[in-house]
Amino acid sequence: MRRRHQGRNKEAPELDITAFLNLMVVLVPFLLVSAVFSRVTILELDMPAGAGGGAPDDPTVTVEVVVRKEALEISDGEKVIARFPNLNAGDETADDVQQDQIDQSLQGAEALVVPPTEEVYDLKKLSQFLLQIKGSYPDKTDSILLMEPDIAYEHLVGVMDAVRGVDVREEGADPDDLEAVEHVVLFPDISIGDAP
Repeated sequence: MRRRHQGRNKEAPELDITAFLNLMVVLVPFLLVSAVFSRVTILELDMPAGAGGGAPDDPTVTVEVVVRKEALEISDGEKVIARFPNLNAGDETADDVQQDQIDQSLQGAEALVVPPTEEVYDLKKLSQFLLQIKGSYPDKTDSILLMEPDIAYEHLVGVMDAVRGVDVREEGADPDDLEAVEHVVLFPDISIGDAP
């Protein structure tokens, strides 16, 4: 007599996933520990209010900082009350070196070399002048930052930092004493727009 196939009555074997689970138990904690968690900081900005928009803190005082290629200007909304020239404007050799760097970067790569903000604009003088305005109007927190279209983003950020606050050292304090430095908040509520 022929033997009948007995394999038809057998149940399918269970899948052994023990090795896979062991791998996951080790791999998941390793990935969590080695993961890079980035912190994104968002700075809330307000657009300049048009006619009939929100009322400013003090309708008699307007603080406008205009960023131009050749200078930083502080305006009261009607006229320029202070002007800080571009630090490279009077130095033709610095402009030539900067232009050569830009030309070389355009030939060799797609990246554009942007000099640091401190080398282009005198942010210390800007902060000191804004500190004087803040002393006259201590409750004022809003300001308007107007920029020409060809200003680099790095310069926008540098000027915004100078408008938002300044570190002030106590008079007669040791230059190495970090506790003698106080951060003074100037005009943190910044509205951004295009320069006229």
